[in-house]
This record gives sequence, structure tokens and C-alpha cells, in this order.
Amino acid sequence: MSTRLVATLSLIAALVIASDGRAQQNRPALHSASEYLSEDMRAEQYDDARNRAMLWVDLGEAIWNEPAGQSGKSCSSCHGAAALLKGVAARYPRIDAASGRLVNLEGRINQCRVDRQKATALAFETNELLGLTAMIARHSRGMPVDVDTGGPAQSYLEAGRRFWTTRQGQMNLSCAQCHDDKVGRKLRGDTISSGLGTGYPAYRLEWQGMGSLHRRLRACQIGVRAIPFEQGAAEYLALELYLAWRAKGTLLDAPALRR
Repeated sequence: MSTRLVATLSLIAALVIASDGRAQQNRPALHSASEYLSEDMRAEQYDDARNRAMLWVDLGEAIWNEPAGQSGKSCSSCHGAAALLKGVAARYPRIDAASGRLVNLEGRINQCRVDRQKATALAFETNELLGLTAMIARHSRGMPVDVDTGGPAQSYLEAGRRFWTTRQGQMNLSCAQCHDDKVGRKLRGDTISSGLGTGYPAYRLEWQGMGSLHRRLRACQIGVRAIPFEQGAAEYLALELYLAWRAKGTLLDAPALRR
């Protein structure tokens, strides 16, 4: 790679980072979708005795302490009590130092299972993976989202931004057209939110169960009649990072309730 090209790319990266800083400062305040719930649903969400998602949290707590795989170790064997996980979920998705690739919380859980416990990875949307993710997220509830978007994460952030602003599907709509331009308006009895992922994994009434953020992203793509990606796809990971960047400073409220 020529010296001139390297200098040009460095200048572009610097301008993008500076632009991100200005955008972060100048953007309007964004709110979790919990702000658009009815009073009854909000009360249920923040009451652990009534929040249906806590059933998955309890499952996650049990799995955390169970030996798994050929290692015979549990998650707690390495990480200690689940209460020590405070703040972990607020920092995902993030770049994995070993591979240089972006991973979300589900990806990190499976990475630990395969590499450390010598166990099989958990499939997306299984109660086990949702339970572990919900439990870890629960211990960060009330903490501000604080993802790192510098360095190698920058290219993923830009990919997520492109996803957010690109029209797609037979309805020719972008994420931004709903979740930037029409926040607060009604759509089939529901209120359009800012599209933040701070409540996931969440228990959705329409699902009658728990689901991940990627499941929700797929549902949005299907809603605009686009071809959805597989859960865990690089496109969704990049969008997840962009959503976390938009939510930076917003308090986590997972596992949440959603309509």
C-alpha cells in the first residue's frame, strides 16, 4: 500500500471520527422504547416478581453455575458469581482482541463455551442462550451504554450506519425513515420508538416469549418485505453496534417487556 494511500485513509478515518463526535453532541435526545410503554407495562417490567422475562434470567443463573462440556467447568468457575457481571452487557458489541472481529454478547457466550468449556455452541433463540444473555444483561440494568467505536470498530460502525440509512425491501424503506423521522407516531396501535436495543433480549407480547435483538431486526426487515439475514450475520452485528452507538449514555433496561 502506497504512503499516499495510507495518508489518505488516515485522514478519512480522522474526519469520520470527528464527524461522529459532532453527531453525538448535536443529535436530539433518544429514549428507550420503554418510555413508550403503557404505565402498566412499565410497572410490570421493573417489578422482577411480575416481569415474565425473569423466568429466563432464573434459567440463565442456573446454567451459569452448571458444569458444561469436556472441561467440566461452569461459567462461574472462571468468572465467579453472576453479580460480578455488572457493566459487562453495557460494553457489547465489541471487538474481540484475538480475532479482530466484532462480537456481541451472544457471540461472547458461545466463544467461551467452545474455547473454554469445550462445549457445543448454543443455537440462536434457544432458551439457554436467551437465558444466559438475559441474566448477564439484568446485572447491567440501569447502567449507561458505553460501547467502544474507535480503532477497528470504526469500519463496523460505518457499515451499521449504511444499513440504518439504506432503503430496502419492496416497501423501499430505511430504518431511519421510521426510527429517526417518525418517532412517537402510531403504527398499528404501537408507538414508533427511536429503535434503540437497550431492552434486549426482551419478552414481546406478540411472540409470547423471549427474543434477541437480531430476531427483532429480522422482523423489521420482513416487515418492509426485504430478504432478512441470518441471526448472527455480520450485517446485523454492524447494525447492533450502530444502535449501541446511538444509545450511548442511555441506561440499559433489559430484559424488557415489549408489545
